[in-house]
Amino acid sequence: MPGPSGPEAKAVATGDAVTPAARAASGTAGDGEAWGRVDETGTVYVRTADGEKTVGSWQAGSPAEALAYFERKYEGLVVEIDLLERRVRTTDLASKDAQTAIGHLREQVDAANVVGDLAALGRRLDQLGTVVEERRRERRAARAKQGEEARAAKEALVAEAEELAGSEQWRSAGERLRALVDTWKGLPRLDRKADDELWHRFSQARSAFSKRRKAHFASLDAQREETRRRKEKLIGEAEALSTSTDWGVTAARYRELMTEWKAAGRAHRDAEEDLWTRFRAAQDVFFQARSTVFAERDGEQRENLTRKEELATEAEKLLPITSVKAARAALRSIGERWEAIGHVPRDAKNAIEGRWHAVERAVAEAEESEWRRTNPEARARAAGLTGQLQDAVDKLRRQADQARAAGNTAKADKLERELAGRQALLDQALKGLAEFGG
Repeated sequence: MPGPSGPEAKAVATGDAVTPAARAASGTAGDGEAWGRVDETGTVYVRTADGEKTVGSWQAGSPAEALAYFERKYEGLVVEIDLLERRVRTTDLASKDAQTAIGHLREQVDAANVVGDLAALGRRLDQLGTVVEERRRERRAARAKQGEEARAAKEALVAEAEELAGSEQWRSAGERLRALVDTWKGLPRLDRKADDELWHRFSQARSAFSKRRKAHFASLDAQREETRRRKEKLIGEAEALSTSTDWGVTAARYRELMTEWKAAGRAHRDAEEDLWTRFRAAQDVFFQARSTVFAERDGEQRENLTRKEELATEAEKLLPITSVKAARAALRSIGERWEAIGHVPRDAKNAIEGRWHAVERAVAEAEESEWRRTNPEARARAAGLTGQLQDAVDKLRRQADQARAAGNTAKADKLERELAGRQALLDQALKGLAEFGG
């Protein structure tokens, strides 16, 4: 039987309803004379591929009215097929229910007393049956694919759970295993045997992790108890040292105790805070006592600083030095008082000692200069050099005078220029000799 064409073919393929206007345009229905006739006795016939078939008798009106009546009955079948096509297309109608409905409609079409293209209705039902069968195969394939995906997903969950079973990331691994259980519950079931086997492996992995975690925390509890005992011992020593006045040694030991405390690890949470409070309190007793003593010492050192600042000012008044001997004697007296004062605050030590050392250097340099000035050997060398330069100047002056007297101006000018240079050297030598008191 040839398939439907035009609007009916589109309706069967897509499930859309074919309007009477569309059927009229294709000649499928809405044209009574094309699909039936009324004879002179009022008998109504429908044309089929097997010939004409009697569908009824009409005596109440014209032949056109008769055909229109039986065509409307045909339209009722079309509407029912349209509705079934729409259900197949837009709802999750089971394949079995759809085939049953198609069978009922086919029986109605075969037994119907209507005028219209009955072959077209049959073709639509045939094609709808094909669509339903394709849907059935698609659903079966989808269920098979879903089952394969579910199996793959559960195998992946099992593999991850078995890997997590050996993890030591207790918090994150535990949370992940709980998430895997939730994911498992959301997956479709497999066949009982496969599902049970995978679930057994999954449960074993979770149990193995739980046993290891319990053992770990039991061991951790034992370690924390040992840590508590170690810290109790450290607290005992810290409390014994709290009254010590050996500030340097005891402070160093407290630093060592702190290092040991940190290396000991943590005790149970409810005990750790109390242990730390006791340990810290013992240290506070010692360090507060030390701070008190150091504060008193700092007060004395600040007083020392004030006195040394006064001595530094007194020493600085010796500058500039006019008498080396008097400056040295005065600085010696100031130095004796300086040494008797004692320590100053550490942060002020460099500044105050810098002022004192500056005066010391100035006196030392003055003494060095005085020694050089009174050194007999140096004075003799200076006197010898001055005598040589004086002889050279006298000689050049006589020669210049002689040359000018002889009218030799060029030679006289040259000798006078040389004389000026030697005179400058002589002046410097005389100045140096004067420093020696010569």
